[in-house]
Amino acid sequence: MMINSYLCVISILLAIAKSASACYTSIFSFGDSLSDNGNLLGFSSPKVIHQGRLPNGETYFGRPTGRCCDGRLIVDLIAQNFGLPIPPPFVGIEKGNRRDILAGVNFAVAGAKALDSSFYEEKRISEAVTNATLRVQLRWFKEVLPFLCGPKANCKEFLQSSLTVMGEIGGNDYNHALLQGISKEEVKTFVPSVVGAISSAITDIIQLGALNLIVPGNLPFGCSAAYLTYYYKTSRPDDYDEDTGCINWLNDLSKHHNEVLQIELNGIRELYPHATIIYADYYNSAMRLYRSPKEFGFARALSACCGAGGPYNYNASVGCGDSLSTGCDDPSLYICWDGLHLTEAANKWIVQSLFEGSYSTPPINMICNFVSTGIGHSYQD
Repeated sequence: MMINSYLCVISILLAIAKSASACYTSIFSFGDSLSDNGNLLGFSSPKVIHQGRLPNGETYFGRPTGRCCDGRLIVDLIAQNFGLPIPPPFVGIEKGNRRDILAGVNFAVAGAKALDSSFYEEKRISEAVTNATLRVQLRWFKEVLPFLCGPKANCKEFLQSSLTVMGEIGGNDYNHALLQGISKEEVKTFVPSVVGAISSAITDIIQLGALNLIVPGNLPFGCSAAYLTYYYKTSRPDDYDEDTGCINWLNDLSKHHNEVLQIELNGIRELYPHATIIYADYYNSAMRLYRSPKEFGFARALSACCGAGGPYNYNASVGCGDSLSTGCDDPSLYICWDGLHLTEAANKWIVQSLFEGSYSTPPINMICNFVSTGIGHSYQD
């Protein structure tokens, strides 16, 4: 009797959620700092890490939320574009707050990698920030499922109407190695393993019942203020793209990862033709901004808005929010927020391009109807 009552409540809540979105009833996110909306901050408590301080969060939320951004992240904007609430971070659920989770949960953690720690231990690459790898995030998801769909038999139905955003993930697998002095040639050999870990997670999610996935590729590494600063003294003039000022070989690494990922996604589509797997081309969408910043309203393409000086306003030892850092007056004029992450303004342009179908395969606008948001600067709160 109690189980029947519980399932009745679940059905009603799902119907309500369904009416709010023409496409999905909930959204689940996995990834790293490009998607983390408070997990690392929550897990670090009572210590306050730099993304838990202003000016992080100032643009949209008016307070720091744990996001490495002045406002909303890409996954936040994707959720809102589908008429869904921004998914709460898993850390709140883990600490006992299970309200409002039927519309989704965000499992992403800043610093997370696709590969497990053992891979890096063998290569003597030290771990940084967190051990919440993609495998760990997937385990959390499985732990939460019973609270979302009751008995196991009902989970497939629940997941069939949900959207999974698998990443971006993998950037830290390369970042941590490169920034510890591992050669670009060796780091490139990581790509098949990184993509394999992403593929395994996607397959696992589909086998649980998920039918709708967005899988982003990596952003252009060579355009980040962090890398531009790190290689500032050692790069040759011909290492840089003449039009953008980005480092070519780093962008080539991003492109290689994305190419291998897309080949893998094609294979998964063949194995699971009933699932819709959308590749989100973050790389080429972002490159539009770097090639023509003024066209998109940006005055500064490569320098960080929030930083601690230097040629690109980035200092690896000073995080945005630390006492020695300062924020710019208008983040909307910058593509880069803190050296490694984008501003909300840049995130908006990327999301707009995804929903227009220009940088999503298959095009998102051919899959389902969604909440219209105009030019990318008027997203629903």
